[in-house]
Amino acid sequence: MGNKNVLIIGGGTAGLSAAGELSNLDIHVDLVEKSDFLGGHAIGYTCKATRNTCVKCGACMVEEKLKDTILHPKIKMWAGSRVQEVSKNSRFTAKIHCKPKYIDPDKCTNCRICFDKCPVDDAILHGSSKNNIPFYAVNEEKCLYFKDKSCGICRDECPEKAIDLDKEELEHSIEADAVLVAAGFHPFNPEDKPYGYNRFDNVVTSLDLERMLKQVGRVKRPSDDTIPERIAFIQCVGSRDSKLNHLWCSKACCGSAMRMARLIKGRRPEIDITVFYIDVQTFGKDFEQFYKDAQEELRMIRAIPGDIYEVEEQKLKINFLNNTTHETLEEIFDLVVLSIGITPGKDNGEIAELLHLKLADSGFIESGAEETSAANTGIFTAGTISGAMSIPETIASAGKAVRQIVKHLRPNSS
Repeated sequence: MGNKNVLIIGGGTAGLSAAGELSNLDIHVDLVEKSDFLGGHAIGYTCKATRNTCVKCGACMVEEKLKDTILHPKIKMWAGSRVQEVSKNSRFTAKIHCKPKYIDPDKCTNCRICFDKCPVDDAILHGSSKNNIPFYAVNEEKCLYFKDKSCGICRDECPEKAIDLDKEELEHSIEADAVLVAAGFHPFNPEDKPYGYNRFDNVVTSLDLERMLKQVGRVKRPSDDTIPERIAFIQCVGSRDSKLNHLWCSKACCGSAMRMARLIKGRRPEIDITVFYIDVQTFGKDFEQFYKDAQEELRMIRAIPGDIYEVEEQKLKINFLNNTTHETLEEIFDLVVLSIGITPGKDNGEIAELLHLKLADSGFIESGAEETSAANTGIFTAGTISGAMSIPETIASAGKAVRQIVKHLRPNSS
């Protein structure tokens, strides 16, 4: 099927998985990702192996998917790009809008001089994987050059002359025989919860902790870079919340939190870790033994805290209800980790309108599991754009979509 082409919208776990499988079947892929970096949220996840034993968290699987696809000759990557228009006659025609490529991937050696020399925080962004090419990107919203032309340090200091701040945006038109929508999810923003996120330095999200462990290699208090003596994980922040109408379980949070907690505990046994939870969702075939071991290492409290207050030395006081005595209790922690849930992508409404897909009441796009319907339209979905999934479930969803696409492209095959 070397003459067939598939457009994939989204370069996260599902998009990369599908791209790899399709390209191995001699199908050309145009993969469009709005971010400057491929891999989605999961590329920032840390390996959670303890004592050199894999705990099947899936983080390495995403890294491998990116490595396998980034330079594949059958895959055209469109990072920092969006699909603007899609029409169909005998084939799909899509217009792709591309942000300026200020850093030339063919010249950049990832020396990080631009990152180190830039005087403005977050004006130069970096990826979460060494397989992001290039590893750095210019953030127009923060860069002084795009405000008043007052700074061009990154461009001037680059030894490879890889930075051109006068690059212009471009538009391209491509044709495809099928479209796969794998635009992923949006992490819940806990700012409106009574937990002090973005008000108290030592309240972080599970994604913040994932990146901290991956990039720094240890847990620390953001306020002073010290090792916390007591850590609290609060589960289901933004999930299973009737007040928000988020009634779904995000599926990945229990596994992520408990694996990170055990990783921290394995490296620093003296750290006291408490997990506040509603109930613990099963994950993986070895869950029962994993959970038994976790209960021996971690303090598990079946309660969801009501409020968090900052006290002396930027420690955090948590109020929670004792479900046995019905007393309100208070405890002090050095660091609080909010396990934030999976919520619908911000672009889901726009994508649904663009491709004439149905948006569910939840905000996720209906997968239309009716394979015949997808086969007739040539538009398929995969991954968390249709609902919360773990990394293995997302990869399996992509595999199922690939099988449907292949059947669509060669309908007369058995």
